[in-house]
Amino acid sequence: MGVILFAFATGVRSSRAIERHCREHVAYRVITGNRVPDHATVARFIVRHERRLAELFTSVLRLCAKAGLVKSGVVAVDGTKLSASANSDSNVDYDRIARQIIAEAIATDEAEDERHGDARGDELPPELSTEAARREWLTRALEQEQSVEAEAEAVVDDQAAVVADDPLDGFDAERILARTQGRAGWLREAHRQLEAERWRTAGHIPRSRSERLRIAARQFEDNLAAELRGNGAYEASREQRRGTRRLGGPPKPYTPPEIPPGEVNVTDPDSRRMKGNRRYIQGYNAQAVVNEQQIVIAAEVSTAAGDFSHLRPMIEAALIELEQAGETEKPTVAVADAQYWNEQHMDDVTAEHGIQVLIPPDSGKRKGERPGWTGGRYSFMRCLLATELGKQLYRKRQQSIEPVYGHTKHNRRFDRFHRRGRLAVRTEWRLITMSHNLSKLHRHQTATVRA
Repeated sequence: MGVILFAFATGVRSSRAIERHCREHVAYRVITGNRVPDHATVARFIVRHERRLAELFTSVLRLCAKAGLVKSGVVAVDGTKLSASANSDSNVDYDRIARQIIAEAIATDEAEDERHGDARGDELPPELSTEAARREWLTRALEQEQSVEAEAEAVVDDQAAVVADDPLDGFDAERILARTQGRAGWLREAHRQLEAERWRTAGHIPRSRSERLRIAARQFEDNLAAELRGNGAYEASREQRRGTRRLGGPPKPYTPPEIPPGEVNVTDPDSRRMKGNRRYIQGYNAQAVVNEQQIVIAAEVSTAAGDFSHLRPMIEAALIELEQAGETEKPTVAVADAQYWNEQHMDDVTAEHGIQVLIPPDSGKRKGERPGWTGGRYSFMRCLLATELGKQLYRKRQQSIEPVYGHTKHNRRFDRFHRRGRLAVRTEWRLITMSHNLSKLHRHQTATVRA
């Protein structure tokens, strides 16, 4: 554990580079006691303890809190695009994946024909060739099956209940209708729930290409199923409201696609194609919340390219991290750039957590106001940010979070993830931000001792 933390803090992230430093670097040899772990051992350790390594972020944040570095006055929320360990050329559509899976199945059949000849290839082994041996094996199998029968029945009952549920089950109809987004709002909510489920069931990306092809195909099918579910909820909601209020004209007809649309990367199915600073990349959207002392108090990874829906989740993640770190004071102001303008999230953060939100409705590159974004909340926010206090508070965004990203990507040379899959990428990002906090803590304590 210690050598991995020291390696990330000194910009060494490859398992082979860690092994080489354990042979050549004095500091690494002191940490390991002159023992040199094999690079495969280091890699397997990181994979095996992936979730625990991600939880170390909170432990380091607790140390920073004890040193007085986690004073949450104004916090800044921002994101940056980081390349995945995958190439955009590996993005394929559903039809191409289906053809590749069929081609692999044909190649497997031909290889089995060559290996087994006229035999089926599934003949019983010698220990099951007699009737008595088969009866004994069946007895053992039935005993094992009966031990899990109750659990299997419970799962079937749960699935049957889900199928029999109302189409609106799981949807916050009042919230969706309040935003008056029509069918698109229901489809967006269905995809949001699918993304949350993928995070709950996230696993490792297999090395086998055939397994990754099947994961990509499953993602296509899940996307289409989520869209159909969202459309079904929209139709059910419209039918419920038909007799209570006037709904206007008939909605535009919706025809679901015959095959799932879009593309999925077969090298890292969780990564997405998104626009970086200068070009499009295949990667992830790394999010962070930073305080005035440039301490990262929350670090998460998203597969959504835009920042529109990340304000509330990141603020809530920061509050959870602060609570676990033993910090009782909540942030008073949250600042973010124009990409985070989401009125629903801004209202939720202010109403539920008492945190004032400062977000300009216009991006810094735009000259003048955005067309249609005039009056009401837009004008109020522009006037607020034009005051001396508003300028002073919003200026802290560039002074806090921008240097963190600049130091991470330019000085520490971290602009690409080394691992694949959302779970592995989240652990890597939290290790990077945790090592940043460790460096800040080290410099603070050194300066305190000298003083």
